[in-house]
Amino acid sequence: MKTTIGNYLFQRLREMGIGHVFGVPGDFTLQMLDQIEDVDGLEFVGTCNELNSAYAADGYARLNRISALITTYGVGDLSALCGVAGACAEHVPIVFISGAPPLYAMEQRLRVHHTLAEGNFDNVMNSIREFTVAQTRLTPVNAAMEIDRILRICWLERQPVLIQLPSNISYLEIEAPDRPLDMSLPKSDAERLDAAANRIRHHLEEAKRPALLVDMDVDRSGYQDSLAGLVEAFQIPYAAFRSGKAILSEASPLYAGIYQGAASGQPVRDVIEPSDCLIMTEPSFVEASTVAFIDEMPSERLVSIRSHSCTVDGEVFEGVAADELLQKIVQLGSRKPRTDQRLAVPAPATVVPDPQKALTQARLWPMLGDYFRQGDVILAENGTSNIALTDVRLPEGVNYVSQMLWGSIGYSLPALLGTMLAEPDKRHILIIGDGSFQLTAQELSTILREGLKPVIFLLNNRGYTIERYIQGMHAIYNDVANWDYTRLMQVFAPDVESFTASVHTEGELQDALRACDSADCACFVELHLDPFDAPETLKVFGPKTAELDYGPRRGKRK
Repeated sequence: MKTTIGNYLFQRLREMGIGHVFGVPGDFTLQMLDQIEDVDGLEFVGTCNELNSAYAADGYARLNRISALITTYGVGDLSALCGVAGACAEHVPIVFISGAPPLYAMEQRLRVHHTLAEGNFDNVMNSIREFTVAQTRLTPVNAAMEIDRILRICWLERQPVLIQLPSNISYLEIEAPDRPLDMSLPKSDAERLDAAANRIRHHLEEAKRPALLVDMDVDRSGYQDSLAGLVEAFQIPYAAFRSGKAILSEASPLYAGIYQGAASGQPVRDVIEPSDCLIMTEPSFVEASTVAFIDEMPSERLVSIRSHSCTVDGEVFEGVAADELLQKIVQLGSRKPRTDQRLAVPAPATVVPDPQKALTQARLWPMLGDYFRQGDVILAENGTSNIALTDVRLPEGVNYVSQMLWGSIGYSLPALLGTMLAEPDKRHILIIGDGSFQLTAQELSTILREGLKPVIFLLNNRGYTIERYIQGMHAIYNDVANWDYTRLMQVFAPDVESFTASVHTEGELQDALRACDSADCACFVELHLDPFDAPETLKVFGPKTAELDYGPRRGKRK
């Protein structure tokens, strides 16, 4: 069929289920943005800066399975790069579209703006190359072929990709295939699949203490339903790394908790470490997840399941798709009756609110835990929020979003914009600290402009609490300016209805939670906390991080 290069690219994005493209307009992208408007069901969402665009695209992809971002060459691309690198680290597929200078300018090495003015048009792509799984520069000759190639790689590899689209060719007509984009996943090798499934089934049958350890790629590759089926069929107790939190239900009697190596609670260690058949799903073994450097697990029989291969007793089975493998094991079934492996589920921490009592970290998190409900989308900012929520068991069906590995503070507020546009019918709750909020606060204006209605809890502890517990408890570098946060809703969107509350006591928090439940608008609740108070988990995490970062002879200050 005949179509333009820009239209073909954006139609392909729509086929992949993308309904929103995040970005900041620039002179090299304006014609492309006009073309987005010509595609039914596809909308450009302008953000306050390119970094926030990348964070929003990341949040969108975590719920929508894939997303798109468009920036202008050089200045826009490199502004977005931190967010794209985070998506790369956390295996989040983003189609990163760069509106590049005209093709003739690049071919003739002309000196143009948004460059170093020396005719080098490879340096920006080379910078981005390190954080994307595939890259291309479109021309009228290669456009149709390259668009399909890059998009399919993004879909299969679950990683960001880069498409440079020169500004003067997006309206050029090309011949393009009229068949749908091939989004099928590779099938397993039949013999390898059978061999791996039978080996794992045998180990599960023989095991007296089977266990499962879940990490983030279960979610990224989309096989959590099949994994849950295996857990139920063989009654396997399971835990998760912090980066795999809430991918499988935390309400199940088979769920042990979050595994953090030596920092784990004893009940979780008792499930994972003595296991005689430990199944792991693409474990990242990142020290921020385990609070230590761990390269392997202490089990006599290890099974590691990855998206397209698995390892059993040290033998690698290539060409085995995780989804098919798990379904095959369940289909084979167990030839032995399964013993009851259900765990004693700890009673959730409960707090009877004292209306006059000042907010404390110890009592805040159980109260917020009671506020969460089935089907929520919960975003936890890096630092106090995602560490405190480690031990809060979330309700069934919750989507939990936190950038645990890359750990870029400020990520979660723009990510909230993305998650809300991806799943607008769910309740979205963000918990973010004041220091992180100040990095990306302006994206609150976009959330309000788009008519979105999140519930935002801002922890006002006047600084970086997590870093106080790593180094410099009273150091000025861990302090931030104390903004009048609740006034920002009116400043950013004076014509948009919103609810705000500034909360100092447990009674005020209860009033605010009830108001948020009944409000049909965006809610912003500022929670005032002692700067030197912290959740117990953070008090452990901070010193252990300091030991990892600085060693035993680190300098100390009060």
